[in-house]
Amino acid sequence: MFPKILVATDLSAASDRVIEAMGGIKSLGTEEVRLLYCVNLRGARELAPQLLKMAEPALVRQAEALSEMGYRVESDMVIGLPHREINHQAEEHDCSLVVVGSHGETGTSEIKLGSVADAVLHSMTRPTLLVRLTFDMQDEREVCELVRCDFLGNILFPTDFSENAEYAFDFVKRIVERGAKAVTLLHAQNIDAVERHLRSKAEIREMDEADSKRLDPLLKELTERGVPEVHTDVRHGSPKKVISEATGEGVSLVIMGSQGRGRVAEFFLGSVGNEVARHSKVPVLLIPVP
Repeated sequence: MFPKILVATDLSAASDRVIEAMGGIKSLGTEEVRLLYCVNLRGARELAPQLLKMAEPALVRQAEALSEMGYRVESDMVIGLPHREINHQAEEHDCSLVVVGSHGETGTSEIKLGSVADAVLHSMTRPTLLVRLTFDMQDEREVCELVRCDFLGNILFPTDFSENAEYAFDFVKRIVERGAKAVTLLHAQNIDAVERHLRSKAEIREMDEADSKRLDPLLKELTERGVPEVHTDVRHGSPKKVISEATGEGVSLVIMGSQGRGRVAEFFLGSVGNEVARHSKVPVLLIPVP
């Protein structure tokens, strides 16, 4: 499914947690990892060559950790704008997935890896997995912890029934074939927008019923593929809020569409996907339109 992936690192303790999570990616068919460290040109300037040399031992250490997991690993250090280099390298080396963490200090420019991840998501051309990290205070120091990554656990698939969502559903089916335990199919109905066009609560109920029926073929297809549990859910409210809140309900992975490529979104997933990625309580796999 994802035979070769690109993992972006800033060599911080936070990115060490991202590396630790990569053991679970094997369940998605990954065999090869390209580990990329980019010195931010805006912050480094003439010091970039020295910073690359200083960073090499940490990059070697992370590459060795990936090798011990059984991956074929190639690592590289570059100078540039991280989000551009990450997407460029993924294209150039034909990586089927990009992995970035949600936080992490870059010692050169004090930019969070989370902000780099946000920029990557806005210009993504390949499926991108955002690994969720949290920070807690222990003994008066900040400690980074990894949110558990279970790629074959309970998958949440939000859909607006668009072409983009249909394409993302193909990835749900492929993960399901690898042994996912459960899938929740979620449609968020923006009731404020609906009420401007409908006259009565009865009409809204009719729309809810119609949306539930539109989820039924997806449920049937997943059931036929052997998923032990498949649930459908139609909720009212702001899509980004509804989906973000749903990630805290026993979900282990969110898969959803994202327009990517900086295009203006025609459907809600295109404009909501990145917002959900920021607020999700679990890892998010965003799928751009090819």
